[in-house]
Amino acid sequence: MHLIIPSIIFFLGYAIGRIGHILGGHTKSPHHWIYGLILVVGGIYFLKEYLGVIAVFFGLGVFVSDLNDFLHLKFYGVDDDGEKRFWGID
Repeated sequence: MHLIIPSIIFFLGYAIGRIGHILGGHTKSPHHWIYGLILVVGGIYFLKEYLGVIAVFFGLGVFVSDLNDFLHLKFYGVDDDGEKRFWGID
């Protein structure tokens, strides 16, 4: 498999995660790095199939988009106030 398609899938996951952070970061809900981790683990289980590869790269994109919350072990709640940027790992 070429590297271009997984890169596009990763970027789509990242973009959706960032848009979710910007538009839905004010709601009390689980942080989306958890959903990314679930997709990665589930995708690893089905890695021999193309859908598993898609799940892994999409999940990695979602996970990376919320990496700061993972590093601070934030599981549930409202995101911190501050400037909302698309390019970042808040």
